[in-house]
Amino acid sequence: MKEEMHPIAKLAKKTVESYICGVKLPEPEELTPEMKDRAGVFVSLHKHGELRGCIGTFEPTRANVAEEIISNAISSATRDPRFPPVKVSELEDLEYSVDILTPPEPVAGEKDLDPRKYGVIVESGSKKGLLLPDLEGVDSVEEQISICHLKARIPFDEPVKLYRFQVRRFK
Repeated sequence: MKEEMHPIAKLAKKTVESYICGVKLPEPEELTPEMKDRAGVFVSLHKHGELRGCIGTFEPTRANVAEEIISNAISSATRDPRFPPVKVSELEDLEYSVDILTPPEPVAGEKDLDPRKYGVIVESGSKKGLLLPDLEGVDSVEEQISICHLKARIPFDEPVKLYRFQVRRFK
């Protein structure tokens, strides 16, 4: 039996399906308490267990989490530079995950990080790289930081500021 999808993940799914099929975007049927808040949100799409798109906002840019989900779900499906836009034929194979971020907090160093518990942001000047926590295959703080450097195109010898955040993950 398939597990019931959380309303937050369901909103991401309905948004992607509506947008890709060219129909009116959904209005959230009912705003859950989490959807009324303001927060950074990442929407991840997976197809057959592999990443198919992931776009998000570090901090809130919209009126509420529901609007962040709608915006980032469309971007995940159509604007992730690592993948071509999702096609109608793929919709039935997609799985959805939505991460709602706590506000980032600066940390003194790697000792304050844990790849299972915290996501990490690496910042140098205007460049920022973010990696969500608890990702398959990312088992150390060093891997997290290295991936962030690569994502933001920050040289490894450049001094950086580190931030951590937690997520509430909805599927």
